[in-house]
Amino acid sequence: MTDQLSLFGTELEVPPDPSVVRAVAVSDDLRLLAEQLGSNLHLGTSSWFFTGWTGIVYANGSDSRVLAREGLTAYAAHPLLRTVSIDRSYYAPLDREVFEAYAAQVPQDFRFTVKAPAECTTPWVRGADGYPAGDNPHFLDPEYAYEKFVRPAYDGLGTKCGPLLFQFPPQGRAALRHPRQFADRLYAFLSRLPRLPLYAVELRDAPLMTDTYVEALRSTGMRHCLSVHPKAGALHDQTDVLAALGPGPLVARWNLNPAHTYEEAKERYAPFDRLQQEDPASRSVLASVCARALQGGQPVYLAVNNKAEGSAPLSVFKLAEEIRHRLRRAS
Repeated sequence: MTDQLSLFGTELEVPPDPSVVRAVAVSDDLRLLAEQLGSNLHLGTSSWFFTGWTGIVYANGSDSRVLAREGLTAYAAHPLLRTVSIDRSYYAPLDREVFEAYAAQVPQDFRFTVKAPAECTTPWVRGADGYPAGDNPHFLDPEYAYEKFVRPAYDGLGTKCGPLLFQFPPQGRAALRHPRQFADRLYAFLSRLPRLPLYAVELRDAPLMTDTYVEALRSTGMRHCLSVHPKAGALHDQTDVLAALGPGPLVARWNLNPAHTYEEAKERYAPFDRLQQEDPASRSVLASVCARALQGGQPVYLAVNNKAEGSAPLSVFKLAEEIRHRLRRAS
């Protein structure tokens, strides 16, 4: 999603005009589904500015720049889209004013998931050729994370702030050889962050999900982000991590169809206007863990990417139906 950054900049300095992008008319069935699932369930997508969502989320066609600037209000008007992941922040830190502008466009019960800048979670800096070119001085630096991420996001979004997510890309062979060292350093980092926001950690290295990693999260009150991604390992193994952590908010991301790389999925699924390659196995596991969390009175924050099945909002609608089915069956 490296194109995401280019869609923003000075646009948010212009007050959004919600009349430019109109919300789609939502069927009675989808409204009833949202009501039955309750306020603890926050389903949504990774970003919102996709032109292929016309007729699904948006009533009128607009280009991606208009949607990026003015589409969030229409997106948040859909009763089943109760969160969105701000992925732009992964590529560069955002100021408090940017988060305030986002918060002003959504209703009070909406929640944002925000990704930490890559500088917080990447061990090295990359050279012009894209390869590692030296150690990253901001890697797992709590002062940097607080000043550049936690404080502006939490203060800017206020009560609409959901999970603050630290997504760790593949950490390299050295980390995989010494998973305890990674877990110890993660603990030292997390333990120095303020406890008030909800934090989650997403790993793209399944071998790092050790007992020591679980203990680092449990000791600091953080959550593991359940991730559907080929590099994150099997969902069933990750649900064991959740079980070991014990009760708490559920944070999950349905990122990528296991049959493709990110670029392959992007090329195959664009413009993301229909489900092209459904993943019922992942949907089933996600629905199950969501239902269990809701039954336990825990909030759920789950963001779906277009690269999961072809169209993130349509994946959300089918996932919501399966969650309702499981809740009914358990009652």
